Amino acid sequence: MLNHMTYPPLTVHHGQPVPGPRTRRIVLGAVAVLFVAFVAVPWLASFATDWLWFHEVHFASVFLTSLVAHAALFLGVGAFAFAFLYANLRWARPRATDVLTSFVNQRGERISVDLSSVVPRVTAVASIVIAVIAGLVAAAQWMTVEMAFHGAAVGEVDPVFGRDIGFYLFRLPAISGALAMLVTLTVLALVGVMILYVTRGAVALRRRAAVEPSAARHVGGLLALLFILLAVQLWIVDAAALLYSTTGPLAGASYADVHASLPGIRLSAAVALAAAGIVIYGVVRQRLVWFAAIAIGSYIGIGIVFRFIIPVTEQKFVVAPNELARERGYLQQHIAATRRAWRLDSVTTRDLNGEAQLTMADIRANAPTIDNVRLWERDLLKQTFGQLQEIRTYYDFASVSDDRYMIDGRYRQVHISARELNTASLPTRNFINERLTFTHGMGIAMAPVNQVTSEGLPVLFIKDLPPVSTVSIKVTRPQIYYGELTNSYVFVGTGQKEFDYPAGETNVYTNYTGKGGVPIGSFLRRALYAWELRSTDILLSSYISSNARIMYRRNILERARTALPFLYFDSEPYLVVTDAGLLVWVLDAYTSSQNWPYSKPAGDGTNYMRNSVKVVIDAYDGTLDAYLADPADPVIRTYASIFGSIFKPFASMPADLRAHMRYPGDLFRLQTALYATYHMVEPDAFYHREDQWQFPDIDPDRSNTSPFMRHIILKLPGESNPEFIYMTPFTPRGKDNLAAWMAARMDSANYGKLVAYRFPKQSLVYGPKQIVNRINQETSISQQITLWDQKGSSVIRGELLVIPIKEALVYVQPLYLRAEGGKIPELKRVVVALDNQVAMGETLEEGLAALFGQAASPRQTIAAADSTTASPPPGLATANAGVTAAATDLIRQAQQHYDRAMAAQRAGDWATYGREIDQLGATLGQLRARKP
Repeated sequence: MLNHMTYPPLTVHHGQPVPGPRTRRIVLGAVAVLFVAFVAVPWLASFATDWLWFHEVHFASVFLTSLVAHAALFLGVGAFAFAFLYANLRWARPRATDVLTSFVNQRGERISVDLSSVVPRVTAVASIVIAVIAGLVAAAQWMTVEMAFHGAAVGEVDPVFGRDIGFYLFRLPAISGALAMLVTLTVLALVGVMILYVTRGAVALRRRAAVEPSAARHVGGLLALLFILLAVQLWIVDAAALLYSTTGPLAGASYADVHASLPGIRLSAAVALAAAGIVIYGVVRQRLVWFAAIAIGSYIGIGIVFRFIIPVTEQKFVVAPNELARERGYLQQHIAATRRAWRLDSVTTRDLNGEAQLTMADIRANAPTIDNVRLWERDLLKQTFGQLQEIRTYYDFASVSDDRYMIDGRYRQVHISARELNTASLPTRNFINERLTFTHGMGIAMAPVNQVTSEGLPVLFIKDLPPVSTVSIKVTRPQIYYGELTNSYVFVGTGQKEFDYPAGETNVYTNYTGKGGVPIGSFLRRALYAWELRSTDILLSSYISSNARIMYRRNILERARTALPFLYFDSEPYLVVTDAGLLVWVLDAYTSSQNWPYSKPAGDGTNYMRNSVKVVIDAYDGTLDAYLADPADPVIRTYASIFGSIFKPFASMPADLRAHMRYPGDLFRLQTALYATYHMVEPDAFYHREDQWQFPDIDPDRSNTSPFMRHIILKLPGESNPEFIYMTPFTPRGKDNLAAWMAARMDSANYGKLVAYRFPKQSLVYGPKQIVNRINQETSISQQITLWDQKGSSVIRGELLVIPIKEALVYVQPLYLRAEGGKIPELKRVVVALDNQVAMGETLEEGLAALFGQAASPRQTIAAADSTTASPPPGLATANAGVTAAATDLIRQAQQHYDRAMAAQRAGDWATYGREIDQLGATLGQLRARKP
């Protein structure tokens, strides 16, 4: 028999001094000081500066709603978690008469320790820690909870359960989170009380387990509650999760999900309820251990068989051999849901006959399209702007965007870029320069998309400092305080003059007169921002007067994301010059969800998206306005219900701004990628992917991976007026010929409309890759590129542009030349192609003339009349029409001289090379003197 020894309570400290009240007060005081210094004060400073900023931009309701929701959830869920855990642990903890067995020593003596005075503290601390964590987790889901209470109805139901889609968008995530929290707390409470009951001996884990009646009632009650929660979770959450299943050939509930998994889930839910009853019965019969084992085993066994084995067997042996027949109806639901969630059901389709025969008269009739063909790539133009228009090292162009304007009575597409201040490039960086003097950028550079100077450089409509305009667009307020590069805070209205722009050997200074920024004149606010921004200069500087304002969060994306944290923003904000000459930024904002039933998700899980908000930010004073662009969107209606009147009606946007609204690029890329498959609405065709499209293969010589998506002004087939669109072509999967092209319309009443133009399947329409190959095979073009490359310059092949004209496609590719060691690319040639005909000219007009055989230059005539050129398509006026036999002979001689010159160059025979080049020049001179 083991000897039994009892140790005194751990609350007695034998031989050790007990800290006195004074020492404890000192420790508590030090902890309080540290808490105030490192937690309370920083939080209050951040809270105050955030409140002042939200008040400045008039989005205080967002700040207050978020704050109240965070606090309510943290306190409410935290208090509930503490009460639930502490009550259970307190009920199970040892009483004063309980002795907790700890271990047996080497002499066989059982050593027991009285923990009755320690356990209450441990359980209280554990309950508080878990409650704080639960509160923090719940507070982070404040938007989920708000949307559950304010969720708008969609007016459509899912095909399996018949619930409104709004239930899945708004309420199901909150229900799922709440049930997960309750299950977690119940499991933690169950584990905690079991530990306490075991240690106090109320639960004996021997060969034959024994449980005291009071412990059995407690443990049994928690176990029954757990089974009930699992049953509810299975019935509501797990069943609904089938609507996002990927078991079959679709996203959503498939045949096996509906006929095997769903019955298994419902059976498991019923078993869980039965298990709760079995546990309660075991408590009543005082045989908890036995009946609990039956309940747990039954629940697990039924789940394995009916929720795993049977669905897998059903899918493999019943569905897979007859998949299309079994899944046809579910494929139909998946296609319809995906098209609805991504707004593909609104795409208008139009069939082209594929037999268009273009003439020069058609080109002239589509002059607005030709006049706006984009010959300048944005990346190359940004480099050119940087070299020609930065003026000073501390100016920079962050990006170049496309837009359209009425310029001198003509509808023109232009490139526009803001000249922003880059404080990292200031020659002297200190508080005065960075925060008070150099506060803003200055003006813009604007260039038409298709015009070049005689040196191959872009023509500039607006340039220099201060901005000078050569067209009808004028910039009256060019200062840029808010932009893409404005990542630091500055002060305006101070005693220090602000640098405006350089003027020769002198500088021009200005004082800010706008309403942007937070007033910072008082000592208290200066101290507040000095603490928050970790800068004593704010407090000590004599330049910061009573009229001073601080501008922070000046980066337009950061500004918009902070004011509207529940929206997602397009990656390409763009600058607009208003009719009054003001500069404003436009940002496209998205609502999205991952919970639209049966919809195909994108890579990040999003399966619903709308461009429901247009955000406008003034570049001078930072004013932020959010316009409601899609009031039918249930997600944005829910946000409007949560935050009140933060969204303005789209009709209230000034007309000069509405004229510059663009269809957002990120959304268009996702929609077109999905439409390549989901234009097939018949389940059989969709299942076999028999008409699946893809984006054209990218030219391997180029690093740009954008799938030929371009803004362009053109006259759509069947339309009478030119308009600004965003378009991309499609090729059949695994093929190079063109299958269709899709456009997003942007002008006036047609804004937001999507239209797809399909070519007949039986006709061959050359695709981009085939045209690139045809250009590469054109001798005159490849020879010219070879000559440039051998002279120490690098040839840059521009984007291949797809230009729809009538029902045909004209391809245009600019060629740029950059000198060795140079940074400014120059546009030197333009390659034009139609079907299998290719021509090249110094300008787009010359290239088109060569292609259609009108007023072609000698070089273009050579390109068009090359012996490798295939016969022209019907209706195309060929480039060698009307060429006399003598001219043809001169062309042949020129080609021979060129070939011999290239052969001599490869052999290193430079004397022959020079002689043949001279003879080539003479022959071209004779050819130039002749008229076709």
